[in-house]
Amino acid sequence: MKILITGGAGFIGSNLCEYFLQNHQVICLDNFSTGFRHNIESFLLNSSFELIEGDIRNIETCRKAVQNVDYVFHQAALGSVPRSIDDPITTNSVNIDGFLNMLVAARDAGVKRFIYAASSSTYGDSKELPKVEENIGKPLSPYAITKYVNELYAQIFTNLYGIETIGLRYFNVFGKRQNPNGSYAAVIPLFIKCLIKHERPIINGDGSYSRDFTYIDNVIQANELAMVTSTNIILERLNTNENSPKITQINIIINVASGGKTTLNELFTSLRSNLSCYDPIIADIKPIYGIERLGDIPHSQASIEKAKNILSYQPKCNTSQGLEFVCKWYFENLK
Repeated sequence: MKILITGGAGFIGSNLCEYFLQNHQVICLDNFSTGFRHNIESFLLNSSFELIEGDIRNIETCRKAVQNVDYVFHQAALGSVPRSIDDPITTNSVNIDGFLNMLVAARDAGVKRFIYAASSSTYGDSKELPKVEENIGKPLSPYAITKYVNELYAQIFTNLYGIETIGLRYFNVFGKRQNPNGSYAAVIPLFIKCLIKHERPIINGDGSYSRDFTYIDNVIQANELAMVTSTNIILERLNTNENSPKITQINIIINVASGGKTTLNELFTSLRSNLSCYDPIIADIKPIYGIERLGDIPHSQASIEKAKNILSYQPKCNTSQGLEFVCKWYFENLK
């Protein structure tokens, strides 16, 4: 297949590029605002790989990128809840205007399926655990609003134009190539960087907040299944309830997670334990407790039953295994 991965030089995007290059032609579209050239450097000599440097906020760039493409994996976005609070205008521009541009370009190019990165932030202030796709609360940040609007646009484009759309609601993805630097670094690479440098990480709040941390290999699996599972099979699985209206078009939202929950205190303990195997000094480092962050959801745990039922998804790697793998990778690559 010929596939387009937007944001392909980013953390998740570059991992998807690496995986799909084993069997497919891959086009990477990135403006390098948050992605890095070193993430895709090893792919540049591969004849099946093409890099388009451009911005999804430019509709002509999007049209160029989707030419003759079978599937789109839309990963490009400005992530981070704190970033969106600091700069809601840019977050809105990239995450909504850019998303709409990609949808329009994909529709006009006749793309078979549009698979996009949705977000667990969409659950907002819902206290229900585990999180079930059909039950969401009110958004708690500009970032959450943009990701919810993406889902609404995808639904409209399926209803009006017939394009198949699958939104994968990622839950706190982690793995190799995740950027540990900057003001908006995710918690796992940030904690790892601090510990390797013998610095005390800051835990926002008392450490009781919990997350469904999801290893990158599980995300890759979900994206592949979202591409290869046939239209007929998805519709058959969606229409198991005889008393519900028959579904004839594919527009679905699916949680992608491990299905468990880990508190920030448990996360810190696990990272410290794994890293101290390489550097015993790390075993004695203690965290610093700071104030809670604005816009943070207290607890997040996904139901992955829909992913299992519709896509035959089964997490390849649990959180504990993933943390072990990622600690080894960062220790070897950050030293």
